[in-house]
Amino acid sequence: MWMGLQFIILRQLNIDQAHAAADSIASNTLLAISCFFMSNNMKYYLPRQEKYWYILIMSLAASLIWLLCLQGILWLIFAEGDLYLQYLKDTWGIRFGAGFLLISSMSMFSLLWYSQQETREKDIRKTESERLAKEAELYKLRQQLQPHFLFNSLNSISALTGSNPEKARHMIHQLSDFLRGTIKRDEQQWNTLEEELEYLQLYLDIEKVRFGYRLQTKIIFAENTLQLKLPALLLQPVVENAIKFGLYDTIGEVLIKLVATSDHDGLTITVENPYDPETLQPPKGTGFGLESIARRLFLLFARQDLLSVKKENKKFITTILIPQSA
Repeated sequence: MWMGLQFIILRQLNIDQAHAAADSIASNTLLAISCFFMSNNMKYYLPRQEKYWYILIMSLAASLIWLLCLQGILWLIFAEGDLYLQYLKDTWGIRFGAGFLLISSMSMFSLLWYSQQETREKDIRKTESERLAKEAELYKLRQQLQPHFLFNSLNSISALTGSNPEKARHMIHQLSDFLRGTIKRDEQQWNTLEEELEYLQLYLDIEKVRFGYRLQTKIIFAENTLQLKLPALLLQPVVENAIKFGLYDTIGEVLIKLVATSDHDGLTITVENPYDPETLQPPKGTGFGLESIARRLFLLFARQDLLSVKKENKKFITTILIPQSA
């Protein structure tokens, strides 16, 4: 388009067709090569500091080289003494200005384009890095929740081997099933509530061997909640926390109750255990297990309000809200 425009301008200045065509073709071919060079330069070398000075100097140099090459080519095309060569020399200033304008515009456009691409690539790398870091932290949190329960179970098995070998053997099978389920679910990010409750029942069966009649459980759920999604291995540490603070300092029966409901906000799970402030001095905070769950929920949903605890009527109540995708 610029080549045709230049040809028209030269013809209006009474330049014959041969000279106008040669000038237009040579000028714009060299100009296109110069613009391509500047764009390619920005692709492989993007200035960080004083980039506008860099563009100015490079554009001036490219424009000067373009003009010298143009004059050399036209001198080769036209014979010595051709009046057009004198016209070419007289229009150096205008040609240099027009060439500088186009080359510097291409340079600036290329700088903005490749800077934007680089920023986008940095954002992608940053997002991927954050995702990997988040997955690593989630994995670490899941791994930290199991050793306490595993050591207690092994101690119980050790105690039962002398007094009740059959019960110890049964508990070993239950522990094996539980750990197998842990490994399987560790590879999954999400499970249905139905799957989590099946896994939780394995855990409770083992704990009931340890605590006997003292541990009573009640799980209540609506049918429409069973297929709702929640993070894998989320319920077991919550119930483990309830058992820890509900049974460890008592000698009578203790009821641990879990209730699952759903509404427009998502899946709500409430775990309730007895709490007597006169006999139990709980540690500061919510305990490692609940802190880990709160951290995990934050990493997954970027919300701080998904886990809450309260104490009322000698009950310690843990409530978890799991948002459901639309």
